[in-house]
Amino acid sequence: MVGQIRKVEETDIPELKKVLDSSELFPPYLLDDMIGDYLGNKESTDIWFTAIEKGKPVSIGYCGQERLTEGTYNLYAIAVHKSQQGKGVGKKMMEYIEHRLRKNGNRILIVETSGKSEFELTRKFYIKCGYIKQAVIPEFYEEGDDKIVFWKKLKI
Repeated sequence: MVGQIRKVEETDIPELKKVLDSSELFPPYLLDDMIGDYLGNKESTDIWFTAIEKGKPVSIGYCGQERLTEGTYNLYAIAVHKSQQGKGVGKKMMEYIEHRLRKNGNRILIVETSGKSEFELTRKFYIKCGYIKQAVIPEFYEEGDDKIVFWKKLKI
């Protein structure tokens, strides 16, 4: 059962690093620099969010406004602790960010992932959440690793 989903707070950082370590999304030590502007700048348009289970963060999401666009955001990161995967946390995280962006008048959410075979479940997850595959950029991340771009219109 998914608990509350809310904005990330500075006190969440140690547990969020455990989520990153478990999910292997990116190395946990990178989080401090990535989230610094969000925590220290009240004008930041970045959105960091997490699902709380038994008082602790069990997921992490990071979304930012695309520069030079009107109402377009990019979901740069989403991860769920391995112990919570398959329980609907990721789906609830996607619903949360879509609702929040829609409520604030935003139009589009973009998500990107790797074309490698180990990301097949990630790509299926985005399709199941209603995203449309819009682009494949060959060898984007490295030789043999394409970037797959998914798109969803938020305003109906």
